[in-house]
Amino acid sequence: MNDSLFIMQKSPWGAVLRSAVIPGWGQFYNESYWKIPIVLGLIGYYSYGYNRNNDLYIEYRDKYTESLEGSALGNSNYKRVREFYKDQRDLFAVYFGLTYFLNLVDAYVDAHLFDFDVSENPFTHSPQINMKFFLP
Repeated sequence: MNDSLFIMQKSPWGAVLRSAVIPGWGQFYNESYWKIPIVLGLIGYYSYGYNRNNDLYIEYRDKYTESLEGSALGNSNYKRVREFYKDQRDLFAVYFGLTYFLNLVDAYVDAHLFDFDVSENPFTHSPQINMKFFLP
């Protein structure tokens, strides 16, 4: 029986903590460099969308508040547009949160699979899957 001890090269929780501090840092730690611009691009896009929709929500909220001074019902178009931008803002916040969470999940899974080897068998020249198990 082979009594060799397997030691993981990458710490899954270390990758998660890195990605929690700076999104994409866990992917850098796991040497998945191509994922970094995707993570940062999505987080940047959703941040921009949130801020843009929040600014428009505030603008139309103020316009609707001003229209209430003229009549008791106010301008219904301002209210409708205000609610639209509020809903869009909230959706961008959800998308941002999901992207951040998936960034953490990806860092964790990628660190676990870092040692997973799918290489060709040198004798049969066919693909083989090598897995290493460790027992505490």
